[in-house]
Amino acid sequence: MESNTVNKALTSFTATGKTSDDGDIASVMGFSGFGKKARTFDLDAIFEQTRRTAIERSQRVIGKCFITGNVITLLRSHDEFNCIWNHCVLRGKSDSSSDSGSDSDSDSELIGPPVPPQHAAQQGDDDDDEHVGPPLPPGYTGSTAHSDDDDDEEGENPVKKIPDTHEITLQHGTKTVSALGLDPSGARLVSGGYDYDVRFWDFAGMDQALQAFRSLQPCECHQIKALQYSITGDVMLVVSGNAQAKVLDRDGFSVMECVKGDQYIVDMANTKGHTAMLNCGCWHPKIKEEFMTCSNDGTVRTWDLNSEKKHKSVFKPRSFQGKKVIPTCCTYSRDGKLIAAGCQDGTIQIWDRNLSVHTKFHCRQAHTPGSDTSCLSFSYDGTMLASRGGDDTLKMWDIRNFRKPVNGVSGLTNYFSMTDCCFSPDDKLLVTGTSVKKDEGNGKLVFFDRISFQRVYEIDVTNASVVRCLWHPKLNQIMVGTGNGLVKVYYDPVKSHRGAKLCVVKSKRKEKHAEALTQDYIITPHALPMFREARQRSTRKQLEKDRLDPKKSHKPEPPVSGPGRGGRVAAHGGTLSSFIVKNIALDKTDDSNPREAILRHAKEASENPYWIAPAYTDFRSLSGSDSYVSVEQI
Repeated sequence: MESNTVNKALTSFTATGKTSDDGDIASVMGFSGFGKKARTFDLDAIFEQTRRTAIERSQRVIGKCFITGNVITLLRSHDEFNCIWNHCVLRGKSDSSSDSGSDSDSDSELIGPPVPPQHAAQQGDDDDDEHVGPPLPPGYTGSTAHSDDDDDEEGENPVKKIPDTHEITLQHGTKTVSALGLDPSGARLVSGGYDYDVRFWDFAGMDQALQAFRSLQPCECHQIKALQYSITGDVMLVVSGNAQAKVLDRDGFSVMECVKGDQYIVDMANTKGHTAMLNCGCWHPKIKEEFMTCSNDGTVRTWDLNSEKKHKSVFKPRSFQGKKVIPTCCTYSRDGKLIAAGCQDGTIQIWDRNLSVHTKFHCRQAHTPGSDTSCLSFSYDGTMLASRGGDDTLKMWDIRNFRKPVNGVSGLTNYFSMTDCCFSPDDKLLVTGTSVKKDEGNGKLVFFDRISFQRVYEIDVTNASVVRCLWHPKLNQIMVGTGNGLVKVYYDPVKSHRGAKLCVVKSKRKEKHAEALTQDYIITPHALPMFREARQRSTRKQLEKDRLDPKKSHKPEPPVSGPGRGGRVAAHGGTLSSFIVKNIALDKTDDSNPREAILRHAKEASENPYWIAPAYTDFRSLSGSDSYVSVEQI
């Protein structure tokens, strides 16, 4: 029987090149896998077939009324179907198990996701108390209406989301902090002021000393007007009081400087750059190589980072009579399609980014003519525009109806042409700062509700004006620049993330004491080279050299090993010679006068002669001499 099976398998293999029955050959010949080919599966086809089957099964009941007890539910989605189906199957299984056990096999199969254990535990209750829908929490005892109302009240009150429980103070200088910038990640803060300095603050690298890791003057003797990181955070725009904006990298090294235009040309559109002092600047929110600046030459210009020899496009604000007006602030919309500028004549003019001739929106009497509009800020949804005027007002505008403001408030003192206003990350609050004169009160950070425009909260910052304010959406922290050279960072340990929380937990580093010269250094510039001493460049280097010199550093001598060398003896008791020197050879008496030491034994020698007198007696008797020498005569 076995020989017939083998012959049949070999005949099939020689005829077709492969076996017809691998199992028989494996059992007969003692190995497996002879002639077996790996099976291949078309996974895409299997997934597609499974998806179609699931859709067909679900569509049979979608849109039909499903009755559960005394509740009629209209199925509108697959999730509702799975939830109710599991609920009804579980009920049917419990009912059928109480009546008879014949249908247990059909009821045990569940279609859809598994039933949560909380839901299964509630099935033992009465039918009137059964809950249809998602499972309830384990500690649930009554209605969820009260807890939901509390959560809604917590979420609807934007004042509770203001991170102001803690603060840190960064000392920029003594003059006004006129510019603040944060990179998109919130890891690095940069500040600029009237003292021409730009300081870099790294939250991850700072400790409780809160010291800037770099300070520079990129525009020499020009006040810093604006600082902003690009959307990628790799470069930074610096706008100062001169006519040329600069682009720096994250470490403060120059990347690009805008070209200066020809100030003798009347038409500013024919010049390659600005010809007067800059007022403001910002980056495009979508294009990382494009930024915008506005100047006292009456133009708003866009620039390309890769082309520094000429501007990209020019926008020229005009008054009602068609005359040139000076833009004091400018900004992009959130999508980057609109360009807005606030002018000295109180107007707000908005252009389409691709059409630079005529304005798309124009409000002639937005603020008092002659006042400098200090800031324009778009909301996160892109429909509202906030303007901070030099006439001590804050107004809200709807882009869809730009003829009159939606809301406005007055009495907000503004002494600076760069006072900020910004929206909260949830777009429910509007924030701005107030200015005060010296020793006449405290500058405040004021919060307004976006819809009602009521003053809902305020923070007393310091006894100086509040100029700049930033509310970073990722960090959920508020940065404030003041008129007395301070940068305050407000945060909440629970609601805020990273930023100032990283540096307040690090202890201060130990300060290194000033290194003083070990000896006076005399400078002799006209001495001969053979007598001239090398000038000491650094105290630290000289101390390092002295440390390597064993004589100057008084390096202790190492212990002697062995019997000793160079006149030095090893430790006492270590060798036989050292033991003899210690116990026998060394006399512990102090013999300062040798004659007194000899006479100290004269009396004992005369009374009891033992060594010297008998020796001389024997010597005299042998020699026959009568001479005798006493010890005293010696």
